[in-house]
Amino acid sequence: MLVATTRAPSQVPGVVFAGDRGIGLSVENIVVSIPPDAVRKPGAVIYPKQNPGEPSHEFVALKIDSMDATQSQSWYGRVAGLKKRVLLFVHGFNTTYEEAVFRFAQISHDTGVNAAPILFTWPSQGSIFGYLYDRESANYSRDSLERIIESAVDRPDVDEITILAHSMGSWLAMEAIRQMAIRRGDLPAKLRNIVLASPDLDVDVFREQLDEIGPAQDRITIFTSQDDRALLVSRRLAGGVQRLGTVDLTRPEVQAFYAARGIDVVDLSGVQAGDGLNHTKFAESADVVRAIGGRLIAGDNISDSRIGVAETIGATAIGTAQGVGSAIGATATIPSAIVDPEGRRRLRERIEDSGRNFGGSLQTVTGR
Repeated sequence: MLVATTRAPSQVPGVVFAGDRGIGLSVENIVVSIPPDAVRKPGAVIYPKQNPGEPSHEFVALKIDSMDATQSQSWYGRVAGLKKRVLLFVHGFNTTYEEAVFRFAQISHDTGVNAAPILFTWPSQGSIFGYLYDRESANYSRDSLERIIESAVDRPDVDEITILAHSMGSWLAMEAIRQMAIRRGDLPAKLRNIVLASPDLDVDVFREQLDEIGPAQDRITIFTSQDDRALLVSRRLAGGVQRLGTVDLTRPEVQAFYAARGIDVVDLSGVQAGDGLNHTKFAESADVVRAIGGRLIAGDNISDSRIGVAETIGATAIGTAQGVGSAIGATATIPSAIVDPEGRRRLRERIEDSGRNFGGSLQTVTGR
């Protein structure tokens, strides 16, 4: 994968980039080994117990090479493939560089999409106590993310771009897209899908961003969940303002707003996945991540007017998808896809022994 970051290089041996803000934009080419299906369930990330890790049953970074501008451009031609697709992921709050790399490797692999994987990772302290720092770091990084999107748009060997943004990364992605729309007058046709998963985004700010984006807003799909505990905390930190990732689809005025805007909203409240905070269902639920991948493989928009993601997983939805009436009120129970209990115990011990907060959130990794 191509990894672009606004983080500062780490001074700690074995850690590539830290949570501090760097000067400019760094780009790396990273190759990640993923354990075979017999060892890992779809949706699971198995972190190495120690460096360098064991590829037979853990996620391992096999290669990390810095790239200059020329090497970055040639990367598209080698990796985008015949489909000429790009999948760009923007992670959320409380995420280390290593976690972002391994999580996106899992998403890219489990969707099964033949697309050039690009990760944009911004400076996060990787701690549940770093919320305000992370929010300002996202703000610090929006120009750099816009440049990465523009570079993909300008490539002749890229025809389709999907942006997948999670949590606080959704605010960052929407800001970069908003800036692009203002500069260009609209969004490029190559930017086919904008997927906001559990977006930690003020609903009032989102409405303003939509006004700047204009007609292209119908390319947006939102994954929400009423039981997202992380966003409930975020709402309290934000002075009680509703977060986009927890909108109530049972309210007629909410349905009317998103339907009028042409935005597809899929409620994953009934989906059970491995994350104890219910904040990463889009990635940890095998059915959800495969449903997203299936639409992209077919060359469809996520919110295509034919059978959509909501129908595929049996979730509640509103928006552009037709036939969702039968899905309203329906829920799906998806088996947990996470490291086995013994793996959770080892991970907890490793976190305690190392003395570092592995992403600042034991819950988001172990489901406890």
